[in-house]
Amino acid sequence: MKIVVTDGKCCSPDGSGWQAFREFGELTVYERTAPEELIGRIRDADIICLNKVRITRQVLEACPKLKLICVMATGYNVVDTAAARARGVTVCNIPAYSTAAVAQMTAALLLELTNHVALHDRSVHRGDWTACPDFCYWVRPLTELQGHTLGIIGYGRIGRAFGAVARALGMELLVYARHRREEPEDPGFRYASSMEKVFREADVISLHCPLTPETEKLINRDTLGMMRPGALLLNTSRGGLLDEAAVAEALRSGRLAGAAVDVVSEEPIREDNPLLSAPNCVITPHIAWAPEETRARLMDIGRENIRAFLA
Repeated sequence: MKIVVTDGKCCSPDGSGWQAFREFGELTVYERTAPEELIGRIRDADIICLNKVRITRQVLEACPKLKLICVMATGYNVVDTAAARARGVTVCNIPAYSTAAVAQMTAALLLELTNHVALHDRSVHRGDWTACPDFCYWVRPLTELQGHTLGIIGYGRIGRAFGAVARALGMELLVYARHRREEPEDPGFRYASSMEKVFREADVISLHCPLTPETEKLINRDTLGMMRPGALLLNTSRGGLLDEAAVAEALRSGRLAGAAVDVVSEEPIREDNPLLSAPNCVITPHIAWAPEETRARLMDIGRENIRAFLA
Protein backbone atom coordinates (compact mmCIF):
# COMPACT_ATOMS: atom_id res chain seq x y z
CA MET A 1 0.00 0.00 0.00
CA LYS A 2 1.21 3.50 -0.83
CA ILE A 3 0.12 6.01 1.82
CA VAL A 4 0.47 9.78 1.38
CA VAL A 5 -0.11 12.37 4.09
CA THR A 6 -0.89 15.67 2.41
CA ASP A 7 -0.74 18.14 5.33
CA GLY A 8 0.80 16.37 8.27
CA LYS A 9 2.38 19.25 10.19
CA CYS A 10 -0.75 20.38 12.01
CA CYS A 11 -1.43 16.93 13.47
CA SER A 12 2.20 16.12 14.28
CA PRO A 13 4.52 19.14 13.99
CA ASP A 14 7.72 17.07 14.30
CA GLY A 15 6.40 14.24 12.13
CA SER A 16 6.92 11.58 14.79
CA GLY A 17 3.20 10.82 15.11
CA TRP A 18 3.08 9.53 11.54
CA GLN A 19 5.83 6.92 11.90
CA ALA A 20 3.47 4.22 13.20
CA PHE A 21 1.53 4.43 9.92
CA ARG A 22 4.48 2.73 8.19
CA GLU A 23 3.12 -0.63 9.33
CA PHE A 24 0.56 -0.37 6.54
CA GLY A 25 2.99 0.23 3.68
CA GLU A 26 5.15 2.84 1.98
CA LEU A 27 4.58 6.20 3.70
CA THR A 28 5.23 9.71 2.39
CA VAL A 29 4.49 12.67 4.65
CA TYR A 30 4.23 16.26 3.40
CA GLU A 31 4.00 19.09 5.91
CA ARG A 32 1.72 21.05 3.59
CA THR A 33 0.36 20.62 0.09
CA ALA A 34 -0.73 23.47 -2.16
CA PRO A 35 -3.68 22.83 -4.52
CA GLU A 36 -1.42 22.83 -7.56
CA GLU A 37 0.84 20.19 -5.95
CA LEU A 38 -1.90 17.82 -4.86
CA ILE A 39 -2.51 15.58 -7.86
CA GLY A 40 1.18 15.11 -8.51
CA ARG A 41 1.70 13.95 -4.93
CA ILE A 42 -1.24 11.56 -4.58
CA ARG A 43 -1.72 10.29 -8.14
CA ASP A 44 -0.32 6.84 -7.30
CA ALA A 45 -1.52 6.63 -3.69
CA ASP A 46 -3.78 3.87 -2.40
CA ILE A 47 -4.52 5.75 0.84
CA ILE A 48 -4.32 9.43 1.63
CA CYS A 49 -4.52 11.13 5.03
CA LEU A 50 -5.50 14.78 5.08
CA ASN A 51 -6.80 17.53 7.27
CA LYS A 52 -7.75 20.62 5.27
CA VAL A 53 -6.68 19.71 1.73
CA ARG A 54 -9.69 19.63 -0.60
CA ILE A 55 -10.46 16.48 -2.58
CA THR A 56 -12.71 17.40 -5.49
CA ARG A 57 -14.24 15.33 -8.25
CA GLN A 58 -11.41 16.42 -10.57
CA VAL A 59 -8.80 15.27 -8.06
CA LEU A 60 -10.50 11.90 -7.68
CA GLU A 61 -10.67 11.40 -11.44
CA ALA A 62 -6.92 11.98 -11.64
CA CYS A 63 -6.16 9.38 -8.93
CA PRO A 64 -7.47 6.00 -10.20
CA LYS A 65 -5.56 3.93 -7.59
CA LEU A 66 -7.06 5.73 -4.61
CA LYS A 67 -9.02 3.44 -2.28
CA LEU A 68 -9.28 5.26 1.05
CA ILE A 69 -9.41 8.90 2.17
CA CYS A 70 -8.69 9.35 5.87
CA VAL A 71 -9.85 12.76 7.04
CA MET A 72 -7.86 13.46 10.20
CA ALA A 73 -10.61 15.67 11.62
CA THR A 74 -14.27 15.65 12.52
CA GLY A 75 -15.54 17.64 9.55
CA TYR A 76 -15.29 15.93 6.15
CA ASN A 77 -16.70 18.77 4.04
CA VAL A 78 -13.29 19.03 2.32
CA VAL A 79 -14.11 15.84 0.40
CA ASP A 80 -16.63 15.52 -2.42
CA THR A 81 -18.20 12.45 -0.83
CA ALA A 82 -20.68 11.89 -3.63
CA ALA A 83 -17.85 11.71 -6.18
CA ALA A 84 -15.88 9.43 -3.87
CA ARG A 85 -18.85 7.10 -3.48
CA ALA A 86 -19.37 7.00 -7.24
CA ARG A 87 -15.76 5.89 -7.70
CA GLY A 88 -15.87 3.35 -4.86
CA VAL A 89 -13.47 5.33 -2.67
CA THR A 90 -14.07 4.97 1.07
CA VAL A 91 -14.02 8.12 3.20
CA CYS A 92 -13.59 8.06 6.97
CA ASN A 93 -13.36 10.81 9.57
CA ILE A 94 -12.67 11.04 13.32
CA PRO A 95 -15.73 12.51 15.03
CA ALA A 96 -15.19 12.15 18.77
CA TYR A 97 -11.49 12.56 19.52
CA SER A 98 -11.59 16.19 20.72
CA THR A 99 -14.78 16.39 22.80
CA ALA A 100 -13.08 17.08 26.13
CA ALA A 101 -10.54 19.47 24.65
CA VAL A 102 -13.09 21.61 22.80
CA ALA A 103 -15.36 21.75 25.86
CA GLN A 104 -12.36 22.85 27.92
CA MET A 105 -11.41 25.53 25.39
CA THR A 106 -14.98 26.82 25.25
CA ALA A 107 -14.92 27.13 29.02
CA ALA A 108 -11.58 28.95 28.85
CA LEU A 109 -12.99 31.45 26.35
CA LEU A 110 -16.07 32.02 28.50
CA LEU A 111 -13.95 32.63 31.59
CA GLU A 112 -11.72 35.01 29.67
CA LEU A 113 -14.80 37.09 28.80
CA THR A 114 -16.08 37.10 32.39
CA ASN A 115 -12.84 37.23 34.40
CA HIS A 116 -10.45 38.96 31.95
CA VAL A 117 -7.44 37.00 33.19
CA ALA A 118 -5.11 38.02 30.34
CA LEU A 119 -6.14 41.68 30.64
CA HIS A 120 -5.37 41.80 34.34
CA ASP A 121 -2.14 39.84 33.92
CA ARG A 122 -0.91 42.41 31.39
CA SER A 123 -1.96 45.21 33.72
CA VAL A 124 0.01 43.76 36.64
CA HIS A 125 3.11 43.21 34.51
CA ARG A 126 2.78 46.79 33.27
CA GLY A 127 3.16 47.97 36.87
CA ASP A 128 -0.43 48.99 37.56
CA TRP A 129 -0.71 46.90 40.75
CA THR A 130 2.61 48.16 42.04
CA ALA A 131 1.36 51.72 41.62
CA CYS A 132 -2.11 51.02 43.04
CA PRO A 133 -2.93 52.63 46.42
CA ASP A 134 -5.36 49.77 47.23
CA PHE A 135 -4.76 46.05 47.73
CA CYS A 136 -6.71 45.21 44.58
CA TYR A 137 -8.33 46.77 41.52
CA TRP A 138 -10.06 45.64 38.33
CA VAL A 139 -9.60 47.02 34.85
CA ARG A 140 -12.99 45.83 33.63
CA PRO A 141 -16.06 44.61 35.53
CA LEU A 142 -16.04 40.90 36.40
CA THR A 143 -19.04 38.57 36.07
CA GLU A 144 -20.11 35.71 38.31
CA LEU A 145 -21.65 33.02 36.12
CA GLN A 146 -23.74 31.27 38.76
CA GLY A 147 -27.43 31.76 38.01
CA HIS A 148 -26.87 33.06 34.49
CA THR A 149 -28.42 31.24 31.52
CA LEU A 150 -26.23 29.51 28.96
CA GLY A 151 -27.89 28.96 25.61
CA ILE A 152 -26.41 26.01 23.73
CA ILE A 153 -27.21 25.62 20.04
CA GLY A 154 -26.33 22.07 19.01
CA TYR A 155 -26.33 19.40 21.71
CA GLY A 156 -24.03 16.70 20.43
CA ARG A 157 -21.02 15.36 22.29
CA ILE A 158 -19.25 18.71 22.64
CA GLY A 159 -22.40 20.65 23.48
CA ARG A 160 -23.21 18.16 26.24
CA ALA A 161 -19.64 18.20 27.58
CA PHE A 162 -19.54 21.98 27.75
CA GLY A 163 -23.01 22.02 29.28
CA ALA A 164 -21.71 19.83 32.11
CA VAL A 165 -18.90 22.32 32.76
CA ALA A 166 -21.36 25.20 32.77
CA ARG A 167 -23.66 23.40 35.22
CA ALA A 168 -20.66 22.85 37.52
CA LEU A 169 -20.23 26.65 37.48
CA GLY A 170 -23.86 27.06 38.50
CA MET A 171 -25.26 28.15 35.15
CA GLU A 172 -28.76 27.31 33.92
CA LEU A 173 -28.90 25.53 30.55
CA LEU A 174 -31.29 26.40 27.73
CA VAL A 175 -30.65 24.01 24.84
CA TYR A 176 -31.80 23.99 21.23
CA ALA A 177 -31.17 20.76 19.31
CA ARG A 178 -32.67 19.28 16.15
CA HIS A 179 -32.77 15.85 17.79
CA ARG A 180 -33.72 15.85 21.43
CA ARG A 181 -32.28 13.28 23.78
CA GLU A 182 -33.91 12.18 26.98
CA GLU A 183 -33.93 15.21 29.25
CA PRO A 184 -31.59 15.02 32.24
CA GLU A 185 -33.29 15.02 35.63
CA ASP A 186 -31.84 18.41 36.39
CA PRO A 187 -33.90 21.46 37.33
CA GLY A 188 -31.21 23.64 35.73
CA PHE A 189 -31.75 22.11 32.27
CA ARG A 190 -34.41 23.06 29.71
CA TYR A 191 -34.92 22.31 26.04
CA ALA A 192 -35.92 25.40 24.07
CA SER A 193 -38.96 25.13 21.83
CA SER A 194 -37.18 27.24 19.20
CA MET A 195 -33.81 28.76 18.45
CA GLU A 196 -35.41 32.19 18.83
CA LYS A 197 -36.15 31.38 22.47
CA VAL A 198 -32.43 30.75 23.06
CA PHE A 199 -31.51 34.05 21.43
CA ARG A 200 -34.04 35.98 23.51
CA GLU A 201 -33.43 34.40 26.91
CA ALA A 202 -29.77 33.40 27.16
CA ASP A 203 -27.09 35.52 28.82
CA VAL A 204 -24.39 33.53 27.03
CA ILE A 205 -24.81 31.72 23.69
CA SER A 206 -22.43 28.95 22.67
CA LEU A 207 -22.49 27.40 19.21
CA HIS A 208 -21.92 23.67 18.85
CA CYS A 209 -23.77 22.91 15.61
CA PRO A 210 -22.30 21.90 12.24
CA LEU A 211 -21.93 24.34 9.36
CA THR A 212 -24.60 23.55 6.78
CA PRO A 213 -26.49 25.66 4.25
CA GLU A 214 -29.18 26.07 6.94
CA THR A 215 -26.77 27.26 9.65
CA GLU A 216 -24.45 29.43 7.54
CA LYS A 217 -24.40 32.93 9.09
CA LEU A 218 -26.78 31.74 11.77
CA ILE A 219 -25.59 34.65 13.88
CA ASN A 220 -26.52 37.69 11.82
CA ARG A 221 -28.02 41.12 12.26
CA ASP A 222 -31.52 39.72 12.80
CA THR A 223 -30.58 37.08 15.35
CA LEU A 224 -28.21 39.47 17.13
CA GLY A 225 -31.13 41.86 17.41
CA MET A 226 -33.08 39.21 19.34
CA MET A 227 -30.36 38.80 21.96
CA ARG A 228 -30.37 40.39 25.37
CA PRO A 229 -28.29 43.57 25.47
CA GLY A 230 -24.96 42.66 27.00
CA ALA A 231 -25.06 38.99 25.99
CA LEU A 232 -21.87 37.01 25.35
CA LEU A 233 -21.22 34.88 22.27
CA LEU A 234 -18.93 31.82 22.00
CA ASN A 235 -18.00 29.94 18.83
CA THR A 236 -15.70 26.92 18.85
CA SER A 237 -17.58 25.18 16.03
CA ARG A 238 -17.17 26.69 12.55
CA GLY A 239 -16.41 30.27 11.55
CA GLY A 240 -19.08 30.31 8.86
CA LEU A 241 -21.79 30.23 11.54
CA LEU A 242 -21.18 33.95 12.07
CA ASP A 243 -21.84 36.96 9.91
CA GLU A 244 -18.60 38.44 11.18
CA ALA A 245 -19.36 42.00 10.09
CA ALA A 246 -22.68 41.90 11.96
CA VAL A 247 -20.99 40.51 15.09
CA ALA A 248 -18.33 43.24 14.95
CA GLU A 249 -21.07 45.85 14.62
CA ALA A 250 -22.92 44.37 17.61
CA LEU A 251 -19.73 44.51 19.69
CA ARG A 252 -19.11 48.14 18.76
CA SER A 253 -22.68 49.11 19.59
CA GLY A 254 -22.70 47.23 22.89
CA ARG A 255 -25.50 44.88 21.87
CA LEU A 256 -22.94 42.15 22.54
CA ALA A 257 -20.79 42.68 25.62
CA GLY A 258 -18.20 40.27 24.31
CA ALA A 259 -17.45 37.50 21.84
CA ALA A 260 -14.85 34.75 21.89
CA VAL A 261 -14.08 32.60 18.87
CA ASP A 262 -11.59 29.87 18.05
CA VAL A 263 -12.67 29.73 14.40
CA VAL A 264 -13.28 32.29 11.66
CA SER A 265 -14.77 32.21 8.19
CA GLU A 266 -11.43 32.08 6.39
CA GLU A 267 -8.38 30.52 8.01
CA PRO A 268 -5.68 31.68 8.52
CA ILE A 269 -7.57 34.83 9.48
CA ARG A 270 -7.43 37.62 6.90
CA GLU A 271 -6.07 40.97 7.99
CA ASP A 272 -9.35 42.63 6.99
CA ASN A 273 -11.52 40.29 9.10
CA PRO A 274 -13.86 42.69 10.97
CA LEU A 275 -13.51 40.77 14.24
CA LEU A 276 -9.85 41.81 14.50
CA SER A 277 -10.80 45.43 15.08
CA ALA A 278 -13.94 44.79 17.15
CA PRO A 279 -13.86 45.63 20.87
CA ASN A 280 -14.14 42.90 23.52
CA CYS A 281 -13.47 40.14 21.03
CA VAL A 282 -11.18 37.26 21.97
CA ILE A 283 -9.78 35.29 19.01
CA THR A 284 -7.65 32.15 19.20
CA PRO A 285 -6.14 30.41 16.14
CA HIS A 286 -8.32 27.27 15.86
CA ILE A 287 -6.53 25.47 18.69
CA ALA A 288 -9.41 23.93 20.66
CA TRP A 289 -8.59 20.52 19.13
CA ALA A 290 -4.82 20.81 19.59
CA PRO A 291 -3.74 19.64 23.08
CA GLU A 292 -0.99 17.06 22.85
CA GLU A 293 -3.18 14.34 24.37
CA THR A 294 -5.98 15.10 21.94
CA ARG A 295 -3.73 14.93 18.89
CA ALA A 296 -2.27 11.63 20.09
CA ARG A 297 -5.82 10.25 20.27
CA LEU A 298 -6.50 11.58 16.76
CA MET A 299 -3.47 9.75 15.36
CA ASP A 300 -4.39 6.52 17.16
CA ILE A 301 -7.93 6.57 15.77
CA GLY A 302 -6.70 7.47 12.29
CA ARG A 303 -4.37 4.49 12.34
CA GLU A 304 -7.19 2.19 13.51
CA ASN A 305 -9.41 3.50 10.70
CA ILE A 306 -6.82 2.32 8.19
CA ARG A 307 -6.45 -1.01 9.96
CA ALA A 308 -10.23 -1.53 9.92
CA PHE A 309 -10.41 -0.67 6.22
CA LEU A 310 -7.65 -3.11 5.31
CA ALA A 311 -9.35 -5.82 7.36
